[in-house]
Amino acid sequence: MRGYVNRSELKMIAVFGSILLPIAILCYENKLSIGSITSFPLFLMLLLMLATRNIEIPITSMRTRKSDILVQHAPILEKIYSVPVSEELITPKERVFDTKLTINFAGVIIPLVAVAYLLITGPITESLEIALIITVITFLVSEMIDGVGIEVPDYAGIIALPLALILSPNNADSVIFTSSILGILAGCIASVLTLDREKNGSAYINIGGAGSFRAVYIMVLISSLISYYT
Repeated sequence: MRGYVNRSELKMIAVFGSILLPIAILCYENKLSIGSITSFPLFLMLLLMLATRNIEIPITSMRTRKSDILVQHAPILEKIYSVPVSEELITPKERVFDTKLTINFAGVIIPLVAVAYLLITGPITESLEIALIITVITFLVSEMIDGVGIEVPDYAGIIALPLALILSPNNADSVIFTSSILGILAGCIASVLTLDREKNGSAYINIGGAGSFRAVYIMVLISSLISYYT
């Protein structure tokens, strides 16, 4: 577990929590679903994602450069991203990080399980076509933030909304969910693979976690709410 709860994190929890309240009512009335994922599993998924957003699963490690100016930027990075940058700077090696690459339980594992289920039971072609577009967009708009990791803008997956309504209006909720999740995560992985380790570095690089969880969660919320109208 890398992240911690500070004022910025509390604001995010408050915003997402307030959105979950009307979603809870709609799910109770069986008015929301994503493809073959019905109301109760959908609300449980949304709740679990918010509750487990700081759980990271390490998969590998690599060396990345420790920026000379990271010390003075650490306090503001901690405030914005809710990660202990100052603590992570204290390592045996002065010039490099032994960077741990992790996947976030809430931002990767939970939504990918749902994506796999939806791809088996729903439209595949449209989802994969839009996912490819979102992968490219995510890769282009993502940025490596020293001390934090890969940052994905919250709007990275929003293009899935109009494209799904055009290509598959009867299954828009499922297509938005699967394409945006696959596209955002694939874009993050592409950003990690092309990372210049001699210029940028962080103690941790999280896929689906710090820097990208909000982009994933927002698209899950959008695909849930769009099902009310489709």
